[in-house]
Amino acid sequence: MTTVTTETAAAVTAVAAHARHTPWATAASRPPMSNEPQSAARVTVTNRFLERDGRPFIPVSGEMHYSRVPRSRWLDRLRLMRAGGLTAVATYVPWIHHEETRGDARFDGNRDIRAFVASAAEVGLDVVLRIGPWVHSEVRNGGFPDWVQAAEVVHRTNDPAYLALVEPWYARLAAELEGLVGEPGPVIAIQIENELYDQPDHIAALKDMARRVGLEAPIWTATGWGEAALPEGEVFPLYGGYPDGFWAKPDAGWPEAFREQFFFTHLWDDPHIGADLRWHFGGPQILSGRRSPSGVFPPATCELGGGMIGAYHRRPKVGGADVAAVGLAKIGSGSAWQGFYMYVGGVNPRGRTTFQESHASGYPNDMPAFDYDFHAPVSTTGRVRESHALLRRQHAFLAAFGEQLATMPSTLPAVKPPTLGDTQTLRWALRSDGRSGFVFVNAHQPYEPLDPPATRFELDLDHETIVFPDEPVRIPAGTMAHWPVNLAVDGITMRWATASALTLLPGAGAGAGAPTLVLIAEADVPVQVAFTEDVRIDAADARLDGRTVIIDAATSTTVGVRSGDRTLDLLVLSPEDAARVWVLEDPERRLVVADGALWVGPDGALAGRTTTPSPVRRYDTAARAFVDLDVALDNPATDRVITTELLRPEGAVPADGYGRFHEIWSAPDLEQRRALARRIRVPLPADIGETDAELEVSWHGDVLQLVVDGEVVYDQFWTGHDFVVNLADVGAAADSDVVLELLPLHPDAPVRVWEAGQALRDRSDTPIGRIDAVRVVEPARWRETAILNHDH
Repeated sequence: MTTVTTETAAAVTAVAAHARHTPWATAASRPPMSNEPQSAARVTVTNRFLERDGRPFIPVSGEMHYSRVPRSRWLDRLRLMRAGGLTAVATYVPWIHHEETRGDARFDGNRDIRAFVASAAEVGLDVVLRIGPWVHSEVRNGGFPDWVQAAEVVHRTNDPAYLALVEPWYARLAAELEGLVGEPGPVIAIQIENELYDQPDHIAALKDMARRVGLEAPIWTATGWGEAALPEGEVFPLYGGYPDGFWAKPDAGWPEAFREQFFFTHLWDDPHIGADLRWHFGGPQILSGRRSPSGVFPPATCELGGGMIGAYHRRPKVGGADVAAVGLAKIGSGSAWQGFYMYVGGVNPRGRTTFQESHASGYPNDMPAFDYDFHAPVSTTGRVRESHALLRRQHAFLAAFGEQLATMPSTLPAVKPPTLGDTQTLRWALRSDGRSGFVFVNAHQPYEPLDPPATRFELDLDHETIVFPDEPVRIPAGTMAHWPVNLAVDGITMRWATASALTLLPGAGAGAGAPTLVLIAEADVPVQVAFTEDVRIDAADARLDGRTVIIDAATSTTVGVRSGDRTLDLLVLSPEDAARVWVLEDPERRLVVADGALWVGPDGALAGRTTTPSPVRRYDTAARAFVDLDVALDNPATDRVITTELLRPEGAVPADGYGRFHEIWSAPDLEQRRALARRIRVPLPADIGETDAELEVSWHGDVLQLVVDGEVVYDQFWTGHDFVVNLADVGAAADSDVVLELLPLHPDAPVRVWEAGQALRDRSDTPIGRIDAVRVVEPARWRETAILNHDH
């Protein structure tokens, strides 16, 4: 259905985007898991949503691998996750990281899983343990120690000899975690195995074994993608979706499996995650397409791509908006649990051998020996990326409105994009309970920009039809929105708004006790807020047209709204402030605008880290304005360019690569790198900091690795991202011998790089190998020196 409007003298076609609210397809029910009458679990599951302390909520989990992050950094990273709106941290438990030698299980240092779980609880995060025993995670042998891999057993089955190897490992884990698993501990879920498709009895046996030796949690999960056959009702199937991935073939372009993640859909099973391993190890192939989630459990995820790492043969570059668009598409599609992989980057530990997935260990992808940054929202060195900023807006929305949203089924529009290549049809969905709801819009995807037409929404709810906005609005490419419909706040109801709901702040507001509803203006979308009844407003940057408030959001502005004796403040954040906004939940909800990283300290005061110190502003609901926080710097920010010394030029690199394994091109091994790489000495400043100094290298080439005092401590394949390491964490001091080894990339080498990198290759007739800049950067650390009254 279309309508035609006139804009000046030109006729413009505007699409009417129509959806009719679809109620839940089945009656509400509770699976037996953690929902027996005698269960005291604070987190439980229904077939529609999860509950925390008896109230619906939408958890947000993010992956951080304790054994890939220095123990001294755990609290810092966990606080950044909490400040980003996550409710839980998930982690694999890689067996090989703990028991490389049989009978010598180590839980010291970075392997101290008990201390990690306790640290997560300390900052207010629940914990999800993914205990395997096969976990993959781009880990050697999928996480099996070599002695398990070599055992004459039928791995990942109910072969008694295999189970006899696993049970002592599970028992040792249970002993380490005694008192932290089971109620009322912080571990809310345990995942059994990973990407196991045709062994439901084995998954059930592993769950029974885990419980028998003392591992317990309210929720038991398993990965459900790939048409996985799971023991019915025994495990909660979780799904995933990535914007792009290294596991596709080099000549695959941008496969459909990745394109699909930018659409709203009620099909959750992506069979292509892990398909390379399934094919490589002779596992079951996809036969009949994808399945929707069962009626026993709600649709939920554990692996939404929080970024992407590059394998040697294929190196996609995933941006922050790509990550956020996939997350938004899942929320609009009805997600009951947002789970991201990865959320915090890391570095593979050292052992007798390297621990990464590689051709040498019989796996289909050659991965960096040490780099597992994953270009995650929180980097290996603790930097926050654009994905963190965009996702924390979604998570603040879920924290404030998740109790309502969880009870709302997802409705897809009457007209959907007809093909995965369609870039014109608006991608949107409605979540509603029949009376109120939220319209989700995604106008972003990588590689092929979207260009939807001017649009008005027509929503058929249970007892009314809502049409908005008053005039069709063009939604620019890149827009990611969640617009409220019939949202009631303190007795005042917004009929609709063309700005995204962010959060709800308690406080004084326009009148005693009035709350502040925070909205985010979308770039180049006029902000209009319509009410169900007559209102009066108080604002310099807004005007009233009937019952619709039209707001100039070029800068953040507060609009006082009155209806009878009821009052409400609308704080509309400009796109500029929205890119820097933080909504913190501890010890109470606060809205802050700041650059860099920010978190809540153990005393409730704010603290942070930034390379560009600028005022930290907090919204004061009583003053109805942003106020500067009183902060002190622990150290100044420094950024020093390093003059390097060429020790040796590079050798001739081959055009046909370094060999291949099952048609996948192999990475050069350590000896090949050392023989052919350009060697560059990096003299470090004598006064570098002992904690946060980072070596930052902008570069082009094939492989770059860092050598400290003769030992390779970090490596990276060229993916278009800077090479950044924390000097203290890799053992480099001012007097260390620090050398970069740069291996150039032949323009004809059989590897796939991202578009801009390939364009550079296309313009070059000689191997590409260049270092553009080497810097030592140390961010400033700051802390709040006076905790404000917080409007009480």
